[in-house]
Amino acid sequence: MSEMAKLTRGTIRGHLVSQTLPMIFGVAAIMSVGLIDAYFIGQLGAQELAAVSFIFPITIALSSLGVGVMVGINSVIARALGEGDEKRAERRANFGAIFALATGILLGLVLYLLLDPLFRLMQASEELLPLIGEYMRPYALGLPVMLLQMGLNGVLRGQGEARKTSFVSITYSVANWALDPILITGAFGFGGFGVAGAAYATIAGFFIAILMALWLIKGARLQINLTAIRECDLGASSKAILSVAGPAAFSNAINPIGLSVLTALLASQGQAAVAGFGAAGRLQSFAVVPLLALSGSIGAIVGQNWGARQADRSRRAMWWSGLFCIGYGLAIALVLYFTGDWFADIFTDDPAVIAEFSRYLKISVWGYAGFGLLIVANGALNAVDKAGYALAQSAARVFLVMLPFGWILRAQWGSSAIYAAELVANLAGGALAALIVWRVLRDGPQDRASIQTNT
Repeated sequence: MSEMAKLTRGTIRGHLVSQTLPMIFGVAAIMSVGLIDAYFIGQLGAQELAAVSFIFPITIALSSLGVGVMVGINSVIARALGEGDEKRAERRANFGAIFALATGILLGLVLYLLLDPLFRLMQASEELLPLIGEYMRPYALGLPVMLLQMGLNGVLRGQGEARKTSFVSITYSVANWALDPILITGAFGFGGFGVAGAAYATIAGFFIAILMALWLIKGARLQINLTAIRECDLGASSKAILSVAGPAAFSNAINPIGLSVLTALLASQGQAAVAGFGAAGRLQSFAVVPLLALSGSIGAIVGQNWGARQADRSRRAMWWSGLFCIGYGLAIALVLYFTGDWFADIFTDDPAVIAEFSRYLKISVWGYAGFGLLIVANGALNAVDKAGYALAQSAARVFLVMLPFGWILRAQWGSSAIYAAELVANLAGGALAALIVWRVLRDGPQDRASIQTNT
């Protein structure tokens, strides 16, 4: 194995802590951007908050596609290092950055052209469409910047540089925090751009984060040196990244796609239900930050040990991670169950929105442990080149459980049916994911002779 495969040595619990703790700060910083966006947009009015509630699942879905690309880059680098092939890791790191940028350009173009049909499909009202367009058009044009930043984070993650990855995320978030009040509501004599200002702040934050990532990569073992691509088999490298990135991207995007459909179903219950659901969803995203951080850090740990044919260490990593998901998920559920009304008052003073915000939390929080098991298992499966399994279990959770449940019971239970659908899907999805990942890791890696080393 390569000397750079540092996660193949030392204690598994130690690596889980050292890789996850920095990422908690990074992921928390990113998720706080959504909360701050919602806070300042909420100052503009309930209509603007409802518009952003329609936007939120789409932006999360697009971010999830970007995370899939990052996971693909992370996976191929981590396994190459675990196998001892540093040259291949370097080639794929550089190719991965270019691949991420090209993906962002393609996604941005498609999104820009399909904006109005997409949100009409989600049942957004005609009065909200102009507000949605104000945010989404600049956001679509900024997608290449977002994807490149995620690709560079994948280069750092694959090397086990969790701390540097967190610095990049924190840089993005701090830039966004500073720009949000200026660009949304206005400050220092400047009137602000309203909803569009949130998009401008996001794009600027990603651009600044790219500069930070490039600077940090200079101090890492794997460098950004585009001349390395000349020696890279582009077809084989694309296939290697896509074999993980494709399923991982759709696997990550399936949940927000499901939330988009739930938002459309919820629209029939009134604007207050949509606004409360969207605002509480942003708080929920922040609450599960440690689970998201763990799902990001486990890939490098499992991937490097899997590549080094140390399957027992990969299994131990998943075991301790699963215990954490259950313990933390139940603990944070208790906190939010009893504090939902207090948090709702921060976002809005509309009584109807506050009631929906609180109702959503009281029902959905009990599924956090299952959600954690699902996303951490997906991270492990992606790392061992079993992204198809991760995609299948994520799809089953949304399309076989969440959406049918919400659709069938909506007429009887109203908005509570939508919230309960998410709860049931998380519990079922977590149980299925735990079973699948344990069976995969139990079997051990395939014969190394089947690995292509010339790409």
